[in-house]
Amino acid sequence: MARGELSTTHVGGIGEGSLAGALSKLLQLTCEAVLVFDGSGRVLLANDEAAELLGAGEGLVGVDVRTLVEREGRQGAEGPFEAGALGIPTDGSVALASLRSADGRPHAVRVRCDAVRAPGETYLLVAMPVDADALADREGARAMADLRRANHRLSGTLNIVLDTIDSGDIATLFERTLEELTDTMEADGTLVYLSEADGFHLRGISSGLLGERLARFMPFGRSVERLAIREGRAVRLRVCAPTNASLRQGRLTKRDVLNEETGEVLRMRVDTVPPFTSFIVVPVWFGGRVISIIEVGWRRLHPLLKDDARLLDSVARYLSIQLAGAFATLRARRADRLASLATELREELLTSASEGSGEGALGRIIDVFSEAGDELEAAVVTVRENDRQHVVIADLPLTGSRELPVDLDALAEPYRAGDVAVVPVRPDSELFSLLRDMGEPCVGALVDLGELSGKRRCLLVLRPDGAEPLDETELDFLSGLAADARDIARGEEAREQDKRISQALQTGMRNELQSVEGLTSQAVYSSATKAASVGGDFYDLIRLPGHRACVIMGDVSGKGVEAASVAAAVKTALGAYAWEGLAPARMVRSLNEFLLGFSRLETFATLFVGILDLDEATIRYCSAGHPPAVLVHAGADEVSILDVQSGVVGAFHDINYQDGLVELVPGDVLLLYTDGTTEARDPRGAFFGEDGLREAVMRESSPDKPYDGFVDRLLADLEGFTGQNLEDDVAMLALRFDGLGARAGSAAPREGASADRSNSGR
Repeated sequence: MARGELSTTHVGGIGEGSLAGALSKLLQLTCEAVLVFDGSGRVLLANDEAAELLGAGEGLVGVDVRTLVEREGRQGAEGPFEAGALGIPTDGSVALASLRSADGRPHAVRVRCDAVRAPGETYLLVAMPVDADALADREGARAMADLRRANHRLSGTLNIVLDTIDSGDIATLFERTLEELTDTMEADGTLVYLSEADGFHLRGISSGLLGERLARFMPFGRSVERLAIREGRAVRLRVCAPTNASLRQGRLTKRDVLNEETGEVLRMRVDTVPPFTSFIVVPVWFGGRVISIIEVGWRRLHPLLKDDARLLDSVARYLSIQLAGAFATLRARRADRLASLATELREELLTSASEGSGEGALGRIIDVFSEAGDELEAAVVTVRENDRQHVVIADLPLTGSRELPVDLDALAEPYRAGDVAVVPVRPDSELFSLLRDMGEPCVGALVDLGELSGKRRCLLVLRPDGAEPLDETELDFLSGLAADARDIARGEEAREQDKRISQALQTGMRNELQSVEGLTSQAVYSSATKAASVGGDFYDLIRLPGHRACVIMGDVSGKGVEAASVAAAVKTALGAYAWEGLAPARMVRSLNEFLLGFSRLETFATLFVGILDLDEATIRYCSAGHPPAVLVHAGADEVSILDVQSGVVGAFHDINYQDGLVELVPGDVLLLYTDGTTEARDPRGAFFGEDGLREAVMRESSPDKPYDGFVDRLLADLEGFTGQNLEDDVAMLALRFDGLGARAGSAAPREGASADRSNSGR
């Protein structure tokens, strides 16, 4: 027999199973009061007739039989029990006796008591009232009780029908209906299982079973559902008491369940047996297949009537349509809930990746899957592979780190979808057996995310042994979450790599400014605090022959490696053009054509390029879409804006770039900056703007403040304005003209529009 299959035997003739069933039926049908007590006088069993005669209800079980039998010289229940001193014969002969009820009233009865041939000392006592009228009354009461029970069954069935007609409320179907079934059958509880692809999953329990340990899942062909499907109708079952041999073995792993109609005995795993002694298993058929299993049960031994089984079959036929609809609705709701959770968890990972700090998306993967595990009622543990020995180690929830002798590639390959794999861990799998033998949760899935940051990342999502396996909807949820987690982590990894490359490029672009005789230079760069991605801001000061220099300030559109690589190319090209002796407008025009052929993306740049002639005391410049430079006059009495402007670089062919010309005097300061300066906002959203910059420049360049630290003070003013919350990169460069030629300070105008706007040659 295959492992896990349901074991069955058949008890024929007057064997143990049919004898117990016959005794149960006899106690139910007889009009006589029946008591069974052991060698210590303790009552083991009493039928309804005995309970009614003695007015004790279920309280007879466990009572000392000596308190029920009146006898001469009665001394109560003290001292050792002796059957011979009970006052009635125990050889099976008929005798008259008096039994005392719970309220102290005596009842004259005709009794027969005899020892039972069985292991241990057991006695059977049968009593019937002597008074014929009393006997007739008892027969009438019994008939009335049967009528009451029938009326109760009918009323309960009608209530179920009325409450579920056109019911769109799943809660009503799975809560109120189960309660009414339990009440109608005067049972202790009701369970309902719904069919899935891999077996029957528990989907509803009555309130009387809350807190009970229940089988959450019944695999096909390995539990009582097989018997119900084979019979095609309700089956009456009883859990047999364990044998002495079973008890001596210690922990019970199997229980015998008796089919009271056929005498067939089923061997079932303990964790799949419901918490009942007597129960009826009812298959619910729809479209030629069983879509649900209902179990109605009693904790104590209870007579199971054929009429009750037929009634439950009728209820099941009615409920089949409602259960089919409920089944579809539950699956849709579950899928919607998991889809919503998947979106929430994806947003968590995206937020971690976009913050660019802390552990990032990769470090959050285990936390996100743990949240998913909470929804799936499963534990989530990490699985790693030793790099040298290729040993698989799992950090299991109960026993800690354990080696798993499995091949991850062999497990994952049949289930791989793209770069991830979600491998079901079901009762017929190798991994299930390994985990179960370790005493660990062993039902669920292995999630393989593939290699991330140089390491293979795997997780186990596990439920306890006997729990229901993950269904298709849950496995799809894990697959989608794994794919999202991998994509986000890979994207974060690529961005971090690009950022490192960009930072290296930009470090080279913002290196120490070259020393030029007659100039004192200083520069500052600040990355945005909200988005720390590397941008395309750059600057340079190049010393040229003939007491000349070239100053550059630029900003390439975009972020990351593309922007940084374009900025590096721009800086290199401008340096080459400057050494060729080109005028600024000609330099920018050549650069425009170069960029239009260089960048694979729609990248453009804004530039300020100035050629400083210290002998002539002039700046010839081209401002291509860049924020206008500021000239602080010596003595800080006023500022001028270098406002000759041209279009951006790298956007269109045939743009007419033009030069501007300005004359200098010793002590003048030229300030260049990127648009992150003027476009900075305060907490209310107001821009710093050119006016704010002009005011800050006048304030920080006043005669009582040194030139040293000028741009640092400007940056501090800007950060104070924004509340330490810059949204874009900021670059600033300042040049003070200390040593100028003979023409410095002449009466010529300080600003000329252009010496030759169209001439961009040497």
